[in-house]
Amino acid sequence: MSAFLFIKVELADENYADINPPFKRKRRLKIGTFKVTSNGYKLGERFLKIIFDNALKQKVEEIYVTIFDKRQEQVRLIKLLEEWGFNFHGTKTTVNGDEVLFVKKFVKGKADPANPKKTYPFLQWDSSFFIVPIYPEYHTELFPDSMLRTESAMDFVENKPHRNAVSKVYISRSYERRLDPGDLIVFYRTGGVYGGVATTVGIVESVVTDIPDEATFVALCRKRSVFTDDELKEHWNFKKNNRPFIVNFLYSFSYAKRPTLKWLNEKGIIPNVLDMPRGFRRISKEDFITIAEYSRNV
Repeated sequence: MSAFLFIKVELADENYADINPPFKRKRRLKIGTFKVTSNGYKLGERFLKIIFDNALKQKVEEIYVTIFDKRQEQVRLIKLLEEWGFNFHGTKTTVNGDEVLFVKKFVKGKADPANPKKTYPFLQWDSSFFIVPIYPEYHTELFPDSMLRTESAMDFVENKPHRNAVSKVYISRSYERRLDPGDLIVFYRTGGVYGGVATTVGIVESVVTDIPDEATFVALCRKRSVFTDDELKEHWNFKKNNRPFIVNFLYSFSYAKRPTLKWLNEKGIIPNVLDMPRGFRRISKEDFITIAEYSRNV
């Protein structure tokens, strides 16, 4: 077995006598087991997405995990947890010795725009909003959770790093490059007036524009984009007078109900169906909320 995850909800009256310093009374999600073999498939990030989705569903205030910090794989896991907002709290006494304990505060409205991973999955509402197209042949490869009903899950069973990763890469030559950490992106799967749909929301981590050479570009994109190394090289050299730039972003969520291009046009979000954005296009906060409210109406 290369990976295993076990989580459970604990209520405010849970007994934490073996934890030092003591926990305050809160509803929590405990990560009982988090085991991932280091295989390059980004399963650790996939597990974190499952954990955070369940924390939202169960309306907990904190997530915590206890772990020994002796072996190399345990140290790697601790570093991953810290990267995603878990902080050292103290220790838990067990028959095999003391485990270290890490806690992630899970409070809505506390998004950190400078470091979105720390407060993921919460959104920064005081930010800019964008819509950007993604072609069908790349869409579900990058966003398997946003698969359309017309697609088959059997076409996406192979384990690939960019599918499991929460932290992903979008490559662009857009004239609009003024994206900041914490900004929100609506990804639009192209396909015409009725076939084109907005499916996915991402949170900008960073934008890399000053890329010195091909090798650096490939290294920055590897395992987090849908492209092979050779395809990345083709992208880099396609237009030498307009080199691509990179948007590092976090996959946030998929819309339950997907608005079509026709609907986006009727609502004035994309005013002209013949003028779909070729790159990043700014939309208003109100537009973003309108899409979100439509998506919930299922």
